[in-house]
Amino acid sequence: MRKTLSIVASRLVQLLIMVSVLSFVTFVLMKVTPGDPIRDLLNVDDVVATKADEEKLKKEYEFDQPILVQYGKWILNVMHFDLGESIISKRPVIEMIVSRLPATIALTTGGMVVLFLLSISFGTLGAVYEGRWPDFISRWVAMLGASIPSFWLGLLLIYFFSLKLNLLPVMGKGTLAHFVLPSITLGVAMAPMYIRLLRERLISTLQSPYIEAARARGLTKERILFLHALRGSLIPLITMFGLSIGSLIGGVTVIEILFSWPGMGELIVSSVKQRDYPVIQGYILIVGFLVVITNLIVDLLYLVVNPQIKQGKETV
Repeated sequence: MRKTLSIVASRLVQLLIMVSVLSFVTFVLMKVTPGDPIRDLLNVDDVVATKADEEKLKKEYEFDQPILVQYGKWILNVMHFDLGESIISKRPVIEMIVSRLPATIALTTGGMVVLFLLSISFGTLGAVYEGRWPDFISRWVAMLGASIPSFWLGLLLIYFFSLKLNLLPVMGKGTLAHFVLPSITLGVAMAPMYIRLLRERLISTLQSPYIEAARARGLTKERILFLHALRGSLIPLITMFGLSIGSLIGGVTVIEILFSWPGMGELIVSSVKQRDYPVIQGYILIVGFLVVITNLIVDLLYLVVNPQIKQGKETV
């Protein structure tokens, strides 16, 4: 229990440091990048705004103040759960992000379900039947999945299952059927490295002394595989998942654009095009927070799967 609380406290400190650094770097980069959102906002329908109009709007958004002063005011507002207001839509940033967040979480969850189903199924298949045709299928699936870019896979799925067979909807979010293609695309894109890792780890585990001892005690193959070997082999997968959270979020953004999924990915892409700085800053801050929280959950799962760590031991 003390070990668990220590890990939680350590991760919370890391959360505070990382989010603080991330927010500052993001804020500064937004200010020094080329382009002027104020000018873009005023120059609509080829109507050129006057200098006075620009200065007035800059003062309204406090863009005329030094960067450190702007950042100080912004971070104070963040502490009161105020991420500012969109320059383009005039809506509160936190309202815009929160309205899109459930759709992104739902799609990410669907992709994770596909990811773990494929990883455990094909990884276990390859390890149990090492050197035989099921192992060949497992390695072929992993190689094929790693060779296909996610956006191209998504286009193939759209072409066959939506345009040709007319079985699943192409775009948007509504029924359960809308989740199928984007979830498969996201899960398949990340599954290959998990399949290979689980296969290699499980092969090694099945040859370990404690598995031989379990066989000697007369335990069934199924019990040995699922209650002993597989549990220990999942530890590196949990670790890899924590390390690949950033890739998962990046993959979700691509999938959301491809399938017109109304999540945060679509929001951030449109905000970058329009140079809507408050939305970009708020998005990066919340995503950074979610990444650290997810890594904290992964660390706690690691403790559950590998109880030796609670005793101060590390497994190799």
